[in-house]
Amino acid sequence: MSRSLPYGSVAPTPETQRLLAPDLARGVMLLLIALAHSRMLHAGGNSFAAPAGGGPLDVVVQAVLTSFVDGRAAPLFGLLFGYGLVQMTRRRFEAGQDPAEGRRLIRRRGAWLVVFGVAHIVLLYSGDVIAAYGVFALALAGAVSWPGRRLWAVAAVTLVAGGAMVAATQLAAQTTGVSLAVAPTLLGSAALRASGLPVLPISALAMAGPVLIGIWAGRMRLLEQPDRYRSLLRAVALVGLPVAVLGALPVTLQAVGAWTPASPVVGSAGFVLFSVTGLAGGLGYAAVIALVALRLGDRRGPATTALVALGRRSMTFYIAQSPVWLVATEPALLGLGGQVGAAAAAGIGVATWLVTVVVADALGRAGRRGPAEALIRYLTYRTGRRPERAAVP
Repeated sequence: MSRSLPYGSVAPTPETQRLLAPDLARGVMLLLIALAHSRMLHAGGNSFAAPAGGGPLDVVVQAVLTSFVDGRAAPLFGLLFGYGLVQMTRRRFEAGQDPAEGRRLIRRRGAWLVVFGVAHIVLLYSGDVIAAYGVFALALAGAVSWPGRRLWAVAAVTLVAGGAMVAATQLAAQTTGVSLAVAPTLLGSAALRASGLPVLPISALAMAGPVLIGIWAGRMRLLEQPDRYRSLLRAVALVGLPVAVLGALPVTLQAVGAWTPASPVVGSAGFVLFSVTGLAGGLGYAAVIALVALRLGDRRGPATTALVALGRRSMTFYIAQSPVWLVATEPALLGLGGQVGAAAAAGIGVATWLVTVVVADALGRAGRRGPAEALIRYLTYRTGRRPERAAVP
């Protein structure tokens, strides 16, 4: 496999089939992200292992979300971001253009992602991932042409390092009791969120593993041509999701108040296991969605069309979720942080996602891009060249 042409020679597929799985995955991903963010409203806050309290339904919802969503949505986001980097540069590589141009394109996009992400953090939400992915693109733009072995080796190292970081962060959250980045005033909250900007490189390192595997998957066209990889996708789905659930068990038991670690070392080990197996969950979700897309084929009903429209505007509607959490959690506004049961909080997350589905579908029917996608596309490609269709992160 050539380093300058890292994509295998494969027959082109019809556009409806080729693009369905990646966009469908992004639409579903935004539901998982909304559910993950909903924990800001219940007593567990940003500590995955802290019980949210409430009645039996709240306990069940928290157990389900800890097992299937928390720490599992972010890896899917990373996989799709890495996949999108390959989609963005593929035609340049296949046309025999200088790989350096592809790297420059990725870095330009990465620089603007950092700008978007920093603004998102300061103005709306401290848990933004856009800026961290931008840092990754700036630092590791050349990863799109790395040999497969290097991709997997670096991914393994960063996965372990990221697991350790998550463990340290969660133990600190449990020890200090800090759950939300909020202050009595809106300006104070913005300053508090801005104080976390220096850790962006660390966040980028923690997210690098899924992104690198997403690059590998993009080069293989796993989501675009699921029929060629049906057996592999089935294996990943059947193994990935159970591994993710079992790996989350130590944290899930703590979240529902059924188990307390005997020592900080045991608790740290549980968090590392929780974090590392999150990647298995992200891979499992991606595989399931690819198989569903294969089953659907060209049959796209209203629900599928709406989800694809959302997926094609995922950056816009990822950011669009944040005003809901800002209004809900800020003490100067509704101040509901830690005050809502886990079930009600999840319901707010689902309702928020459903609104974005409806709006995205309307934009799709009108033939309009998401505002964030349109702006970053213009900023990335404003050299005057006609851009290729690029998947949004």
